[in-house]
Amino acid sequence: MNVSLMSDAVTLTVYTSIGSIGYVFLTVVFLIYLATLLASATVMLLIFLDTSLHKPMYMFLFCLISNGLIGSTAVWPKTMNVLLTNNPLISLDGCLAQVFLVLTYGVCNYSILAVMAYDRFVCIFRPLQYHTIMTPLKVKQLMFVANCIPAAFVFGQTFIASQLPLCRFKMHKIFCDNLAVVSLSCNGSAWGNVYGMIITVLLVVLPVFLILFSYVKIIVLTLKASTSARKKVFETCSPHIITFVNFSLVTLFSAYYNRFNSFLPKEANIVVSVNYILFPPLLHPIIYGMKTQEIRQSFSKVIKRILLQ
Repeated sequence: MNVSLMSDAVTLTVYTSIGSIGYVFLTVVFLIYLATLLASATVMLLIFLDTSLHKPMYMFLFCLISNGLIGSTAVWPKTMNVLLTNNPLISLDGCLAQVFLVLTYGVCNYSILAVMAYDRFVCIFRPLQYHTIMTPLKVKQLMFVANCIPAAFVFGQTFIASQLPLCRFKMHKIFCDNLAVVSLSCNGSAWGNVYGMIITVLLVVLPVFLILFSYVKIIVLTLKASTSARKKVFETCSPHIITFVNFSLVTLFSAYYNRFNSFLPKEANIVVSVNYILFPPLLHPIIYGMKTQEIRQSFSKVIKRILLQ
């Protein structure tokens, strides 16, 4: 009998196969999630409190780190609860919430990275006009476009998934994602597939193209510049490039697994999930904290202030 998405619970069967390594996995998740909270809170507080960091680049970084916290918090507290209680059930409301938050985390990462690439493009190619182009109003508009518009599209995708009748209530996943929920339905949704392709093109392919275009132009310009200019551009852009490459690799790995998981060992699901939504939210604040001179200087000032009290 068909059952709607809002009327039952799903069993996350991957937890039943973890076995004796469950507590090891719990410890790893707890430590990395705790480190993510601490690293993210540190960088976000520095940006919020230090007026020298009240610049477009750091406003966008604040959004990127906040987005990582949303994605990791959507998954890992529930994961730790399942591992502690040995109860692999998740309500369908909770499953649907995870679908929305995890998908929003993914597409917003790309849209925010695209906005950050645009900011670096303007900074390098229009240095004298930078402050007239990147006005406070423009920054707010870009932040709205990078966060709210993708979330609205994802809400539509999640709503379509919520209307599918379900015939199965078991998924071999650590957390719920859209493809996994669709796979539980009695029959797929052609409109949902089309809508998903639209989201992929507009919110993943287009941002990636804009990021690559920006950095190809920047690299071409840098090759013609002096050694000191190259060094300055590299210091400015390297955190963003590292973050983009890191997230793109784990996203490609995750997409490949979701499409071809029948050909891969089931244990790969744990690796994919950890790579996609556990490590990037931790690495983003660490990469920017280590590679960005202004953040390092701000952190040093705070530490000295604390030690001298």
